[in-house]
Amino acid sequence: MNKQELSERMASKTGMTKKDCGIALDGMLSAITEALQKGDKIKLTGFGTFEVKHRAARTGRNPQTKDVVEIPAQSVPVFKAGKALKESVLGNSEE
Repeated sequence: MNKQELSERMASKTGMTKKDCGIALDGMLSAITEALQKGDKIKLTGFGTFEVKHRAARTGRNPQTKDVVEIPAQSVPVFKAGKALKESVLGNSEE
């Protein structure tokens, strides 16, 4: 499912127009991105948590040449699914 299909599905579930849902979706994604850039954690109860984790520098290997490669430290965005989302996907939801 792409962003346009998601906004169409949102429109069918909310009764809003596709255009308004697209604007709302863009706003939500922008707000999440800005919060993660600041290092904030976004917790959506029942759905999941977005946060930034720090990966330490490490040594890796190029699998083709077997050369040692230094991989620099970096911060990466991470999503952890919430209990309700996990249960829903597994079909164990008690709705």
